[in-house]
Amino acid sequence: MVKFSKELEAQLIPEWKDAFVNYWQLKKHIKKIKLARNKRPIQLNHGFGRSIVDPIRFIAMKLLSTKLFYSSNNNTNTDDDETGKVRSTSMEDASDHEVEFYQTELLQLFSEEDEVRVFFERLDEELNKVNQFYKTKESEFLERGEALNDQLQTLMDLKQILDGNRRRKLNNLPRSSSSSRRNSGFSESPLGLNDGSTEISDEIIAAFERNGVKFMNSPAAGGGAKRKKVEKRKAAMRIDIPATTPTSAISAVTSMLWEDLISNSTKQDSTAGHSINRKKIQCAEKMIRTAFVELYRGLGLLKTYSSLNMVAFTKILKKFDKVCKQQASASYLKAVKRSHFISSDKVVRLMDEVESIFTQHFANNDRKRAMKFLRPQQHKDSHLVTFFSGLFTGCFVSLFGIYIILAHLCDIFSSTTGTAYMETVYPVFSVFALLSLHMFLYGCNMMMWKNTRINYNFIFEFAPNTALKYRDAFLICTTLMTCNVGALLIHLLLTAAAISPSHVDTIPGVLLLIFIALLICPFDIFYRPTRYCFLRIMRNIICSPLYKVLMVDFFMADQLTSQIPLLRHLESTACYFLAGSFKTHQYTCKNGSLYRQFAYVISFSPYYWRAMQCARRWFDESDPNHLANMGKYVSAMVAAGARLTYATQSSGLWFGVVLVTSIVATVYQLYWDFVKDWGLLNPNSKNPWLRDDLMLKNKSFYYISIALNVVLRVAWIESITQFRINQVQTHLLDFFLASLEVIRRGHWNFYRLENEHLNNVGKFRAVKTVPLPFREMDSD
Repeated sequence: MVKFSKELEAQLIPEWKDAFVNYWQLKKHIKKIKLARNKRPIQLNHGFGRSIVDPIRFIAMKLLSTKLFYSSNNNTNTDDDETGKVRSTSMEDASDHEVEFYQTELLQLFSEEDEVRVFFERLDEELNKVNQFYKTKESEFLERGEALNDQLQTLMDLKQILDGNRRRKLNNLPRSSSSSRRNSGFSESPLGLNDGSTEISDEIIAAFERNGVKFMNSPAAGGGAKRKKVEKRKAAMRIDIPATTPTSAISAVTSMLWEDLISNSTKQDSTAGHSINRKKIQCAEKMIRTAFVELYRGLGLLKTYSSLNMVAFTKILKKFDKVCKQQASASYLKAVKRSHFISSDKVVRLMDEVESIFTQHFANNDRKRAMKFLRPQQHKDSHLVTFFSGLFTGCFVSLFGIYIILAHLCDIFSSTTGTAYMETVYPVFSVFALLSLHMFLYGCNMMMWKNTRINYNFIFEFAPNTALKYRDAFLICTTLMTCNVGALLIHLLLTAAAISPSHVDTIPGVLLLIFIALLICPFDIFYRPTRYCFLRIMRNIICSPLYKVLMVDFFMADQLTSQIPLLRHLESTACYFLAGSFKTHQYTCKNGSLYRQFAYVISFSPYYWRAMQCARRWFDESDPNHLANMGKYVSAMVAAGARLTYATQSSGLWFGVVLVTSIVATVYQLYWDFVKDWGLLNPNSKNPWLRDDLMLKNKSFYYISIALNVVLRVAWIESITQFRINQVQTHLLDFFLASLEVIRRGHWNFYRLENEHLNNVGKFRAVKTVPLPFREMDSD
């Protein structure tokens, strides 16, 4: 039978962990009570000691009562119930909200037993904490529900009016025009809107004003000529649609400039600048639907929070009764059941209301379809995934062993015959090797995040029903490596069989084309949601200044800064095949000036994208730390450029430039890794030079990780020592150093997300806050 403490730890909401009953601390208090009672010299069979007050205490425990303090207008009430006398005293809270405080009367009952008194005092504190947190979250969700109802009503009114306007326009068209529209396949959209923009009429403005939203200078808002002459409206309605594509981002910026131009113009009629089209309404409806889903999820979490805490109180009081051989739990549990987090039914009623609204407006009255959105089912782990992961792992190990033996027999890595092989074949296969290593480490990260209860899906905002699991990551990794080593082996066998090099060297290119085709494959196979999510994130990274930067965007951009060797290999591969070098089996790309100049672009791009993300975050949040973070990537960009130049111009001057820029960038990066990204090196922490909250129980892992990160960060020293033996060893050494950087990044990933999780837990954020489309804003 699983202990409740382990069951509670497995089921509690990680982001709200500090708000749950501290069941483990209460168990320690019970152990202290048990030890104190065991130290008594003599125990009677009925559980009483030699104290004369023991029978009185036993009777009093059955009548255990609680004081209930709540805020009102300084009123004092006294009520009697079946459990004893309950006094109600008023207290005024600073936030003017009604607050309940529970305190057990134990001073006269347990005057001789300090441990019991401390236990119940601690239990009162936990009950108050649970109640206060529940009330805070309940009021937050209730306010969110009211706002969503207003948004939905505005959306429904807008759709209804625009649908009526469109029908009137169709009815006023000539019959020939109507028939031509029908013949051309024109059909009415679900939203009742056409593709063109629709100017906001008086009816639309009136519909918005019924929901408390007003337009500046609206003629319909005045209700007459007298109203128009009074004063300008101080409120304006905007539809804020987040940019999800480059086109929408550019159009959003353009519309902002156009609105500024309209507002600064001298025209009296400002309503002409407001237009609503079908796409905006569709986006607004999608945002409201997502907000309802997140609200429902939050209400479900709060309901789970209530039930788990109730079970925790019940279990801990049963343990107390068992240790003290008394029946104190019954009366205390009655007080717990009367407390707000159990007695309130607002959450349940709001959940029912959300289900009804969602079914009616977003699922065409299909409850089963609505529940698929509101309660998405996570895919269970398949045994086939584990089986194929093991199968491909065995295949990879076997094929790699065979490849090493045949490569040694063919003398493929010698300095005389291996140079052309490493120049032509090595770049493509190293791309897949580095990618597979990165995927393997990401799978290890996900497994560690899951074991330490880090909610990475919520932090990255992944859909729980389509998110990649660590077993899936291992399957992708082993499949890639098996295909990679299999292609290497086929290439080696065909080369040994004296097949034409122009045909043999197409194997790496074919492998790369197959991988790209699978990546963009539109069919729902091979983890399509993950593939499309990756492509969408890459688009956001490349167009960084145009988008609001999310956690997953800059996390992926950080991964790219560690995969610069992979990008350089892609450059070599593209040049090799596009220039037709595979036909002559001669690699001449590195001799061209364009290739060397493009190498700077490849090396700078990940740092540039990451710097632009920091600039965008500073623009959105006005936090100077983002500018400081941008400086880190600028210094890394300068150091990378200096090392590239030194590789072609080995002089004392460039050696000094490389040394200075690399040291500055490394110190900058180490400081940011430890202090900002990991939250470590805190001298005032209760854990020396770490942080107060740690997810790993063994603190030595953090100290080892700090030392390992320092060692891997200074791997650039090899690039300035120019330790080279021959061309083959040079390529192998470069691949080894690139692998070390990927390992460092995978190692960095765990602590970075751990720190993000702890910061998120400190703010009790367990559901995503979806921005609402219809926003009322003050005008200048």
